[in-house]
Amino acid sequence: MFGFELDGETVGTVRVVPMGYGLTLSETLFAQLGEAAPAARTCDWEVGRLVLAPEYRSDVGALRHCLLMALRYGVAHAHISSLYATCTHALSRLYRRLGWEAFANEVPLAGTDKSYTLIRAQAGPLMATLSGQRAAVTAQ
Repeated sequence: MFGFELDGETVGTVRVVPMGYGLTLSETLFAQLGEAAPAARTCDWEVGRLVLAPEYRSDVGALRHCLLMALRYGVAHAHISSLYATCTHALSRLYRRLGWEAFANEVPLAGTDKSYTLIRAQAGPLMATLSGQRAAVTAQ
């Protein structure tokens, strides 16, 4: 779990969890994909529960900066190959602008009326995109 501060005030949090242990929502949803599901490996991590204070939620730069800080810390302290996340279809367009790709849409969570879009990114290219070293894909 990471917390983000600005001028001594907490402005956001994010949780990053290793995959391959059956602990993540992404892994739960992979079961719905059958043979099309990626194999969760211990070098893959799920990014989730990203929360920003209301005054920063519409600031794509703040989101980019928070994700970059979490990713930089993560790769400095663990082997991270791929990142996965779950989100709504609308948010998947935002994350695409930041370097993620949607690979499954409207994936139902068994036993609920919820469905998710699954997104992923390779750690190295994502870090480059978030740091401005290469252009991010724009949503259409």
